[in-house]
Amino acid sequence: MQETTDTVSPSADPVSAASEVAPAADRQRLYRRFGKAERIGHIGLGISFIGLAITGLPLLYSQEPWARWLAHSMGGFEATGFLHRFFALVMIVLFVWHLGRVFRRIIVDRDLGMLWGPYSMVPQPRDVRDVYQNVRYFLGKGEPPRFERYTYWEKFDYWAVFWGMAIIGGSGLVLWFPEFFTRFLPGWTLNLASVIHGLEAVLAVGFIFTIHLFHNNLRAEKFPMDTVMFTGYVTEEELRTERRDEYARLQREGRLKEIEVDPVKPGLLRAGRIYGVVINLLGVILVGLMLYALLG
Repeated sequence: MQETTDTVSPSADPVSAASEVAPAADRQRLYRRFGKAERIGHIGLGISFIGLAITGLPLLYSQEPWARWLAHSMGGFEATGFLHRFFALVMIVLFVWHLGRVFRRIIVDRDLGMLWGPYSMVPQPRDVRDVYQNVRYFLGKGEPPRFERYTYWEKFDYWAVFWGMAIIGGSGLVLWFPEFFTRFLPGWTLNLASVIHGLEAVLAVGFIFTIHLFHNNLRAEKFPMDTVMFTGYVTEEELRTERRDEYARLQREGRLKEIEVDPVKPGLLRAGRIYGVVINLLGVILVGLMLYALLG
């Protein structure tokens, strides 16, 4: 789940300062994009998602030799099923935690900017215009869009988590607690839930480790990895060239200095890169195994 990414208010907590920070004159300015809560949530989402994929696909493709090997390496199909439910519970907790933060900011903090404007993940008319301009740019017929804080594909990734939780999570709960749900649902809904759960899971794994992976890591300007979800910041050059309207707005509002931060500790950045490589490599392998099973 752009990830799953949270919106960030102008008052988000700054990133932890480094133990060794170069003088500001000797380095490019860094600007906060995500706070600690968003970064922790994204990492937890990534771990739970890859955990669900690794434990769920062997159950879905149990007739495949690689699936049986993978399940037995985790202690057998029964243990694999237990781990799958554990990672599902972790993802549900993270999702509920995120919803709680969103509702608190809207209802308690009265942060209505989450519903509309540059800090909102709600699709807006400018997103339609950005799609149109980006298509023209791809065809060599115009300039790229002047993106604001969130691009249209980041919003798509964000909302994909919601319908994924509704479809995959809902069908998964039906399969997890069949005795409860069949008290008021016909028995054939278990078969339907099994089909929906498996097909939507294949779609989710395939999307995350192809489209999402490309947008966030393999694009020329990001290759080999975008580290913003580990550091929380972007460079001034990234902000100015990739999100020109956001940069112009922050300049106009005089807020660039307010969100300037220091680099994170090198060890944290190194750990983030290792995490990213492991998660994405495992995901690409799983996509290959799915294709092998589907084509075979």
